[in-house]
Amino acid sequence: MKEIVLLASGSGSNVENIIKYFEGHKAISVSCVLTNKSNAPVLERCKRLGVPALYFNRNAFMNSKVVLKLLQSLNPALIVLAGFLWKIPERFVTAFPNRIINIHPALLPKYGGKGMYGEAVHEAVKTNGEKETGITIHYVNERYDEGTIIRQEKVRLNPGDSPKAIAKKVHALEYEHFPKVIEKLLLHNG
Repeated sequence: MKEIVLLASGSGSNVENIIKYFEGHKAISVSCVLTNKSNAPVLERCKRLGVPALYFNRNAFMNSKVVLKLLQSLNPALIVLAGFLWKIPERFVTAFPNRIINIHPALLPKYGGKGMYGEAVHEAVKTNGEKETGITIHYVNERYDEGTIIRQEKVRLNPGDSPKAIAKKVHALEYEHFPKVIEKLLLHNG
């Protein structure tokens, strides 16, 4: 069984979607969810779904080896960032080469980098009058949103789309494609 560890910072809608997608899967399972916020709604989702979830603080992640050692002991086939907002330290990237992936709510390299997440991305897409946007699933490296792109999916925008409407279209792409890309990576790349 190939195991996935999910990292999240917020509500966990992508986490729940991924957990449900792999429920009962013959070859892949979600072993646990890690979050950097003690009050993140993702913790309640995991409790309801029966998936172990742990909270860690900034020091445990950035300055000590606590989280890194935990991940190494779990030895996941893939670490999936599903709404995780902290930059991944280089020692994690080195310890898990091509085993950490992220989803970004835009078509990178546009609208990437520090501070570009969630509503900020959709606001920028709207402000710049983009005719399309989408998602980018990519490997994580030591810089925000600059890892090798695995897959992009696009959606057309209407001139009247609000940032909220754009977010809804992007979320639909995330829910449809993120679990399938994870599955394909694990079943076809090792």
